Amino acid sequence: MTALDSFPITKKWPARHPDRLQLYSLPTPNGVKVSIALEETGLPYEPHLVRFDTNDQLSPEFLSLNPNNKIPAIIDPQGPEGTPLALWESGAILVYLASKSGQLLPRDTGARYETLQWLMFQMGGIGPMFGQLGFFHKFAGKDFEDKRPRDRYVNESKRLLAVLDQHLKGKRWIMGEQYTIADIATFPWVRNLVGFYGAGEIVGFQDFPEVQRVLEAFVARPAVQRGLHIPARD
Repeated sequence: MTALDSFPITKKWPARHPDRLQLYSLPTPNGVKVSIALEETGLPYEPHLVRFDTNDQLSPEFLSLNPNNKIPAIIDPQGPEGTPLALWESGAILVYLASKSGQLLPRDTGARYETLQWLMFQMGGIGPMFGQLGFFHKFAGKDFEDKRPRDRYVNESKRLLAVLDQHLKGKRWIMGEQYTIADIATFPWVRNLVGFYGAGEIVGFQDFPEVQRVLEAFVARPAVQRGLHIPARD
């Protein structure tokens, strides 16, 4: 018997390596935050693909782990004090992985909270706003005759990009020289905005050179290149 046997999700996604952290995810902007963090830290883990096209996220097994039916989610069989820990919400998982590994989060208390501040900036602003813009620009929303909803998210996305661009002036990463979970949370969404959503022109992405610079540096990291494709799609 392993530490994972009490989790119903392992019936649908059996663990080949039950001693490793289990990742249930899909390579979306939220999903790759965790796979990138895992690749950066070197923590041993086993990824499991949660397919949206077959509604895996609505299965009883997945809901037993995350009642909010969103990816990513994890189980760490070797959680705090050796007790298995299940977690969902990408921001919470990033904080946990940084704390567990002793990486990607400053040790200095003030800098630690500043990092969490920028993590919350992504969670509460960049993620939701860029996601809504993607809906209205790329998906069904593009057919709405009333463009006010789309324009509302365009303008807010521009504002958020301007905040980030101003902050990044003279800095290598969001927290300066140190690469942190704030970068890992933020730049998959920036990449998705101008890539998959194809919204670079509508938000005037060329007007944010600092964001462009750091995005290029982020994507060039080997761990990021690997993490962007984990879990592998069939």
